[in-house]
Amino acid sequence: MTSDRFRERVRAVVRAIPKGTTMTYKEVAAAAGNPRAARAVGTIMSTNYDSDIPCHRVVRSDGAPGGYNRGAERKRELLVAEGVVSVGGIE
Repeated sequence: MTSDRFRERVRAVVRAIPKGTTMTYKEVAAAAGNPRAARAVGTIMSTNYDSDIPCHRVVRSDGAPGGYNRGAERKRELLVAEGVVSVGGIE
């Protein structure tokens, strides 16, 4: 179970990711105060529909884009449009 406090910290971290850059789920978890909660970050992001929280900028540690609640292809499109070219084969 994810606390509301951690959820809000995760959202604040993700909201601050600049356009054209990414953070891994693990990096977001650490920045939000719990470096072992990468899966919880994924769960939180999977239910995000707030356009002010750019969850498409959160990627997997292995370089793959990871999941996205609007579809993996849409996540790739958004990242490419922002100039991110080093994520899981995005070119």
